[in-house]
Amino acid sequence: MSMVSQLCYLQMESILRHLYVMNPTEFAKANCEGDDVFLCEYEYDVHWHSFKRLAEIDNSEEDDRKAGSDEDWDLCKDSGSDSELEYDEKNVKGSLPRKSPAHELAANSRKGHIFGLQKIGAKKIPEHVRCHKPTEIERAKAVLLLSSLPKSLPCRNKEMEEITSFIKGAICEDQCLGRCLYIHGVPGTGKTMSVLGVMRSLRAEVDAGSIKPYCFVEINGLKLASPENVYRVVYEALSGHRVSWKKALHLLNERFSDGNRTGKEDNQPCILLIDELDLLVTRNQSVLYNILDWPTKPQSKLVVIGIANTMDLPEKLLPRISSRMGIQRLCFGPYNYQQLQEIISSRLKGIDAFEKQAIEFASRKVAAISGDARRALEICRRAAELTDYRLKKSSSHPDSAASAKAIIGMADVEAAIQEMFQAPHIQVMKNCSKLSKIFLVAMVHELHKTGMAETTFEELATTVSRLCTSNKEEFPGWDMLLKVGCKLGECRVILCEAGAKHRLQKLQLNFPSDDVTFALKDSSETPWLTKYL
Repeated sequence: MSMVSQLCYLQMESILRHLYVMNPTEFAKANCEGDDVFLCEYEYDVHWHSFKRLAEIDNSEEDDRKAGSDEDWDLCKDSGSDSELEYDEKNVKGSLPRKSPAHELAANSRKGHIFGLQKIGAKKIPEHVRCHKPTEIERAKAVLLLSSLPKSLPCRNKEMEEITSFIKGAICEDQCLGRCLYIHGVPGTGKTMSVLGVMRSLRAEVDAGSIKPYCFVEINGLKLASPENVYRVVYEALSGHRVSWKKALHLLNERFSDGNRTGKEDNQPCILLIDELDLLVTRNQSVLYNILDWPTKPQSKLVVIGIANTMDLPEKLLPRISSRMGIQRLCFGPYNYQQLQEIISSRLKGIDAFEKQAIEFASRKVAAISGDARRALEICRRAAELTDYRLKKSSSHPDSAASAKAIIGMADVEAAIQEMFQAPHIQVMKNCSKLSKIFLVAMVHELHKTGMAETTFEELATTVSRLCTSNKEEFPGWDMLLKVGCKLGECRVILCEAGAKHRLQKLQLNFPSDDVTFALKDSSETPWLTKYL
């Protein structure tokens, strides 16, 4: 258990003040923050049992030789194995303006070593922390969290069977040549969850000896600072070493194109899952080309699974990429209310906290707008929170029998829906001008058409013009449209790219498109907007 986790179980009287732990970049800027600021320069990789520097690796050749060289960390042989890590305060202060020799080497190459952490353990959690028995509502709140992984994923059996068949055909029959699967569908339809569920099932089969071992690498495009950083993440996941993206690209080319492998695990098939694949699209599309070209090499043993919201993403790419990407596709359609009801009920199995009608009401409400399972889970969890808060507020004893037998009804779900869909930004959308509503609907229309969160003002103006022409509305002109966009940007309803206002300025919705749909679907001023939502 980490130090932060242990601190959570301390009594409030024992806590004196805040403690700040910063990475090297933040620590360099913290000149006058007081004595409670500490530098965290290394992180510990549990999988590879090694330390890695947190300092940002530059793309220059000099940093490739230093921070990305993967040389051994020079440990003092005379120090005992049970001694803890020592950190010289002078080195901390001197490491900011200039690099010390110890900082020039990446501490990530001695796999299997613990580096003096033998005596740093975790204290046992006090028993009084565990003695509180959660109520049915508290259990419901826990299982309805979006971050909690369910034991099974209902309503996606057919899709999961296709994914399983695709992966098994690649890793069991040695047919990894050119194996790429593109999965698409609107947000909240279980695309990523289905793939991860399949991988958990296959891992159990590997442990049982039914199929041969493989390595699995999961990447989310939203977590990458730039598309090129995908090379660094993939190489680090496969080797445990952290290098610059240029060096990582070179080493990955040697591995997948030339077949240069050293370790035993390197000969295993590799399954690469890339979520939000459309975020890796660059101007020359070289990143996507390299990733999708590796599986076509005879010695690669690489299987790529890409996930995005756009159905026709392969057709929008260069022919050399679409030919490799669009062969096998799998579509995830939006959930209907019966499926949403089954998903919520499966999570609440064994927990008697909701009325059946309340779950059906939430499912129907979400299915009528988007069919997003995440939104349905959020509504039910918020209803549980409101009920729990009301009961604890009305009762002096939170663990009383009334709290234990409380049931969440339709009124609680309705309160959660009203709270979620009556937020200030939705009120702004409902009461904005007619042209502002057309502007927002055009952004949602672009999002559904392209699957890209961002669009340019030029593309949006073209869409607005087309919508106005089709519905016999007068197009206001580019200048007026620019003023409307600036006004929505000031209200933070949309996000506008910083800098001069021009036709290539990037725009993005600051809230889910479901909120725009809910706010404008019943607009009496412009009823024709509904067909574009």
